Amino acid sequence: MIAIIDYGMGNLGSVQKALAFLGFESEITNDPSTVMAADGVVLPGVGAIGAAMEALNSRGLDKVVHEYIATGKPFLGICLGMQMLFDTSEESFGGEPVKGLSVLPGKVVKFPSDMGLKIPQIGWNDLSSRNEILPDKEFVYFVHSYYCVPENEEDIAATVTYGIEYCCSVRRKNVFACQFHPEKSGEAGLRILNRWAKQTEK
Repeated sequence: MIAIIDYGMGNLGSVQKALAFLGFESEITNDPSTVMAADGVVLPGVGAIGAAMEALNSRGLDKVVHEYIATGKPFLGICLGMQMLFDTSEESFGGEPVKGLSVLPGKVVKFPSDMGLKIPQIGWNDLSSRNEILPDKEFVYFVHSYYCVPENEEDIAATVTYGIEYCCSVRRKNVFACQFHPEKSGEAGLRILNRWAKQTEK
């Protein structure tokens, strides 16, 4: 069973429907014991990172994320769920930068306002993949105003170009995350989800 962490924000239903379409059982939950017992975990998310981190922390789910990752079982972060894995975000919450989960060293920054493109980035773009889970040159769907800057080059699983080239996916050991939405990315996104989810069957 794959647990989809429910902290009050995120595209929970669409992730669950995509997994069900692929034949994988999943449960939307905020129960720590259910999360820890899962064969794989998804941390989804949309919206503001400050509110998301506050919601996650208030439920004690920040600790659960760290404990689960430490088991070595497959973990997937999607969109805001990727951004929360880093140390800090420039996105202000109460006038202060937001502290993330510090699973991966690095920061989250806003797209440059002078790059001549609309912010947020909304729409399809093609991946430059460095990882076997991600198909190279496939188009996937993005919607975001901030992007991740990993401290370690080896954590980068894929990049994409939108005015600038930036990291849109990371992988370290059992942690995999993507800025784009695989559950909204058609057949390419389903292939990515399927490759990740198959790891939960081992």
